[in-house]
Amino acid sequence: MNLTELAFEVDAVCRLRGEFLLRSGRTATEYFDKYRFEADPVLLDALAGQLAALVPPGTEVLAGLEMGGIAVVTALGRHTGLPCAFVRKTAKAYGTARLAEGAELAGRRVLVVEDVVTSGGQLAISTRQLRELGATVDNALCVIDREEGGAAALAADGITLGALLTRSDLDRARATAER
Repeated sequence: MNLTELAFEVDAVCRLRGEFLLRSGRTATEYFDKYRFEADPVLLDALAGQLAALVPPGTEVLAGLEMGGIAVVTALGRHTGLPCAFVRKTAKAYGTARLAEGAELAGRRVLVVEDVVTSGGQLAISTRQLRELGATVDNALCVIDREEGGAAALAADGITLGALLTRSDLDRARATAER
């Protein structure tokens, strides 16, 4: 599948119409359910196949953020052969009590992977935490950039954001389908 076809497929699968209460308290008539592409193994694999070309040279570990980034990073790891780490929002208080599970991060060049970026807030927090653990993190990669300021906010933290698709791509796919 090429990027135009992927944008159309992601939009068709994930954009829902109805009445939805948002985290902000607002009500919306449209909602983007990112878990629908993550739960579709064929679509997720196609997205990961395209994302693989965007992995910066020199990347040693792929770090997926809880929750959606974990599915994406696992699929991406299959395409790149790179080891993966799974990053929690907060370290668990039991067992290993670790923030990140899987591949070792300290002293390695790590690419942080997220499903969808809006403001970039959690990605910035997690990147700071990974840096505190000794990881070198200069880049992040997402499936969809909602184009709501995330890339600029991350750049202020020294993180370059790459995106396979943008909200504009999905809107174009929707407009083309509605013609």
